[in-house]
Amino acid sequence: MTDPGQRIASPLVTVLTHELMGYLQDYVEKEPVELLVVGQPMQMDHTASESMKQIRFFVQAFKKRFHEIPVEWMDERFTSKMAMDAMVTGGMKKSERQAKGNLDKVSAAIILQSFLEKKTISGNRR
Repeated sequence: MTDPGQRIASPLVTVLTHELMGYLQDYVEKEPVELLVVGQPMQMDHTASESMKQIRFFVQAFKKRFHEIPVEWMDERFTSKMAMDAMVTGGMKKSERQAKGNLDKVSAAIILQSFLEKKTISGNRR
């Protein structure tokens, strides 16, 4: 999620896959959502990774359910490494870094922050 000025991305929560649509439904009912940014896992040669099939399925289901919310893709290569480095630099204890979901939350914030910076640079801010 971002701040109201859409300058800073912050981690939200991690949600189990089978609970995701219900969580998103509740979230959209409580918070204004202008856009969903989805991490696009790519190989080093710019081809889609094996997990893209499941992610495309999710995006199709999201668009069907939340047709008024646009979806944008953002390359997510190296975000897990960047997230781990950020957690170490930020002083997070090893046990907290290993806790399920923390790496994913920070990675998601990095993906969104990269998207915000890209949009700012291109002058196409949302």
